[in-house]
Amino acid sequence: MRYKILSVDDSKTVRIIIKKAFKNYDCEILEAANGVEGLALANKEPPDVILLDITMPVMDGVEMLTKLKSDPALKTIPVVMLTAEGGKENVLKIAKIGVRDYIVKPFKEDLLVQKVGRIIDLKPITDAPAKGKSIFDPAKILVVEDKPAILAQIQEGLKHTPWQIHGVATTGEAIDYCGTNAVDLILISLSLPDEAAFTLFRVLRTTLKTKYTPVFGLVVKTDGAAQQQAQQVGFTGVATKPLDLPELEAKMARAMNLDTSERYFRIAEDVFVMRLPEACTASVLAEVSTYLRAKVSEAVDSGIGKAVFDLHEVKRLDMPLIKLLLTAMQTCREVALQYTLVGSGAVVAECRGYEDTRGWQFHETMEDARQSFQKPGGSVSAPAAVAAAAPAA
Repeated sequence: MRYKILSVDDSKTVRIIIKKAFKNYDCEILEAANGVEGLALANKEPPDVILLDITMPVMDGVEMLTKLKSDPALKTIPVVMLTAEGGKENVLKIAKIGVRDYIVKPFKEDLLVQKVGRIIDLKPITDAPAKGKSIFDPAKILVVEDKPAILAQIQEGLKHTPWQIHGVATTGEAIDYCGTNAVDLILISLSLPDEAAFTLFRVLRTTLKTKYTPVFGLVVKTDGAAQQQAQQVGFTGVATKPLDLPELEAKMARAMNLDTSERYFRIAEDVFVMRLPEACTASVLAEVSTYLRAKVSEAVDSGIGKAVFDLHEVKRLDMPLIKLLLTAMQTCREVALQYTLVGSGAVVAECRGYEDTRGWQFHETMEDARQSFQKPGGSVSAPAAVAAAAPAA
């Protein structure tokens, strides 16, 4: 029998944490964003346990719990209430309605599993997925290019990575190399004579060792015909010359399915850190946004209760970056994760020019930020630090 767990919470981040907590157990997680949706799901697919948040829009947890217990078909379903620290007393008051247990946010995944495991028989899945490769793991890249300057440019532009860049000038050398090496990604110049690039691609796809290896074409930006042909025959993608090395690196990382989150997120002792680079391009912001909620949930699961948004390298503030930071702040608030900011004088000055950021305050160093968490009221969205607000006249 496969158990069903219904998670009712308006915070998507909390629902992600719950889903992640049970990913290695043979159970199904149902999700609802409020009490109305929760009741509808419970009637449609009666769960074995309900994890119910107290504070939600449309219909809160108390009202949903009351309706559950007045419904003969649903009243026996065990309910575990989720609450912030300040709401613990409310849970105790409504326990008489019929609560099996409660958990205070933020919570560790193992505590959640432990409490639910007392209610239903959780069975681990033995073949849990292995951890994916990181952007900081070694990889072997083959470049098939008869122009030494292009090969040198790629090797120089990617030298900061742990990737081994090996270059060959002919298709024969490429086939020989792939025969004796496990290659993670291949770049082929589409300007090789006699359409050799496309012939090589077909050989690679009929060879077991390279059948699924990502293959990119290197092509002059104005050569639309070659780009279209590469797309038609099935190249993973193309990189246009002159090469944009950061963009090429990002495409290669995605094609190799590498986890790039460690560039921006880390745990420093007991603090979760989101560090943004000097150039917060659209692709960087999109990458950070992709990982944000999952990384916050991992931090909370690890018992972390404090977060620092480190902008000390950032030289320019704009609306896309501000929107990312507002999302990060909201995500932290959803799981009761305290947060504060570190930033340069340039960022502090630019904050004065935006209504949304005028009240933001920054610390000058990570150490100052860390110490602020020890002071009453020294964090949680308004750290006692370098104020971004314009000075009084």
